[in-house]
Amino acid sequence: MSIIDKLKFWTSEDEQNELQVPIESCRFVVLDTETTGFDYENDRILCIGALVLQNGIIEINTAFEHYMDQEHYDKNSAHIHGILRSDVLHHRSELQVLQLFLAYLGDSIIVAHHTFFDVTMINKALARHGLPELTNKKLDTAYLYKETLIKSYLFERKDQYSLDDLADKFDISKKDRHTALGDAYITAIAFLKIIKRLKEKKELVLADLFK
Repeated sequence: MSIIDKLKFWTSEDEQNELQVPIESCRFVVLDTETTGFDYENDRILCIGALVLQNGIIEINTAFEHYMDQEHYDKNSAHIHGILRSDVLHHRSELQVLQLFLAYLGDSIIVAHHTFFDVTMINKALARHGLPELTNKKLDTAYLYKETLIKSYLFERKDQYSLDDLADKFDISKKDRHTALGDAYITAIAFLKIIKRLKEKKELVLADLFK
């Protein structure tokens, strides 16, 4: 399924009429998950990191970062996220972290980089505990960034842009890259930069981000 198809799935045409509100009035939750791998069925979330973004401000003081206590561990992915079971001093059960995250998220709009992966991993975790899937509206910085690029045959666009690509393009520090909260912070700054670029073209309402 392409990113365009996923966005169409997430936001129906009828809902566009309900999104005619200023972006500044919206509460976004920018999130990232660190996982044991990329298999939706067999891998598990190690950590969820998230930040509230509202009125152009990233609320660092209310940052969400919780590690999950679980037995599944893949040494092949540890060199990427750097999370070892013995390194995590403060952890909770998967269900406890999910409950805390749902309370933190509320009805906010989810923002992530390659959102489909993070949301699917969270939904799989929710399903394991008999909880319903997330119904929040969702935005993907990987897709939104492409909307800021010049459409010209002189400019070669990539099919996918990584979070590293956005960090390099917007001169964002990658000091805490590959930690859930660090990647959420990079994504939040990139999202603000993208919004600023899109506003240079026209005044934005929330619906414009879902087109």
